[in-house]
Amino acid sequence: MIELLFLVKLVVAITFVIGLSFLAENVSPKVAGILSGYPTGSAITLFFFGLEVSPEYAAKSAVFNMIGLTAALTFVYIYYIASRYFKKHTIILSSLAAIIAYFVVVTLLHRIEINKYIVILIPISVSLLCIYLFKDIKNIGIQTKAKINFRILFVRAFFAALIILLITTVPKFVGPTWAGLFSAFPTTLFPLMIIIHFTYSKEHVHTIIKNVPIGMFSLIIYSLTISIVYPLYGIYLGTLISFGAATLYLLVYSKIKSWIDKQSRLK
Repeated sequence: MIELLFLVKLVVAITFVIGLSFLAENVSPKVAGILSGYPTGSAITLFFFGLEVSPEYAAKSAVFNMIGLTAALTFVYIYYIASRYFKKHTIILSSLAAIIAYFVVVTLLHRIEINKYIVILIPISVSLLCIYLFKDIKNIGIQTKAKINFRILFVRAFFAALIILLITTVPKFVGPTWAGLFSAFPTTLFPLMIIIHFTYSKEHVHTIIKNVPIGMFSLIIYSLTISIVYPLYGIYLGTLISFGAATLYLLVYSKIKSWIDKQSRLK
């Protein structure tokens, strides 16, 4: 059973990171940024919390996962600021600054006495704030794609696999509060940012970062739904319902955005 879980986590991690990186290269970093906010890393983590511990444990962790998204947004904001500031060793220093900022915010969040209104209000407010802070970032597409080989694929998979495996072991050592906060760590977004930054440029990473808060609303919806449906329907049906709710948000957003763009062109 342990060996099977290890294999599943590894395969899922590889699929998400490689998929998002290909999406950034072949569609646009903008789309990859929006979908990186889609419940990928957190969904995996919460699912395995429910599988390895209990659906009730995962549901309670999902509540703290929502407020923990504040730390995830802080992570991308600090990475953005640091990558503009540091001229040498940019990837390493920006990553370290972002990770430190994440754990500082998580520590502060752990001290907050929360209720269902706070866990919804805080991440929504921070998401809207980040949309405003990132409004001047230009959406830049990738014009010349890097040649993909086995070595590149392995490196892209390694970061996500390592991070997800570490995060999903948390419930064995800590309570659901800390586990939920840690589950909000950008397990697929972080490796994606590293891959695109290393392969292309920080401007392409900034395009991803600009669009993360938009996609983050789907993760808020996902976690909120998990907290409700896991105890009622279990982890399998509960996961399908939650993904459906998150996907519906993205579809509605896409339709509204297309309509706004169309109206702007008509003017």
